[in-house]
Amino acid sequence: MKTKHIRKSHNKTLLIYHIVCPAKYRRRVFTKEVSKTLKEICLEFGPAYEIHFLEIGIDEDHVHFLIQTTPNNSLSNIIKKIKSITARYIFKRHPEVKTMLWGGNFWTSGYYAGAVGQFGNLDMITNYVKNQDLPKYQQIHVAQLTLFDN
Repeated sequence: MKTKHIRKSHNKTLLIYHIVCPAKYRRRVFTKEVSKTLKEICLEFGPAYEIHFLEIGIDEDHVHFLIQTTPNNSLSNIIKKIKSITARYIFKRHPEVKTMLWGGNFWTSGYYAGAVGQFGNLDMITNYVKNQDLPKYQQIHVAQLTLFDN
């Protein structure tokens, strides 16, 4: 995958993050319809906040986001935006999800975030995120091939 630097008047950056957000209580809420809605929402609001979604990999109970952003966006603010906007729209478009999650929260309060380097592991993480919806036995096989092909 080829990414481009983001150029601003006073800087040129290539900041890429791998973020993992679990659904509240690790509930299996990501059906095909909910997953489609999540991706649409992210692609709609992302440009307004300078959050460029490079890949979105969705498993039944958590989501992997591979994003590119600018230095003026703090990681915690990016995650707050992603979680709050997506939760609001998913609850609005899929009210059945709200019945699976008590307390009014869609996401857990925690998350994983890691910086992705330009050289070395971007392709590996891209493939990992892209293949989240594959059956478990295929994910293991893909991950093993990736490790030994580098």
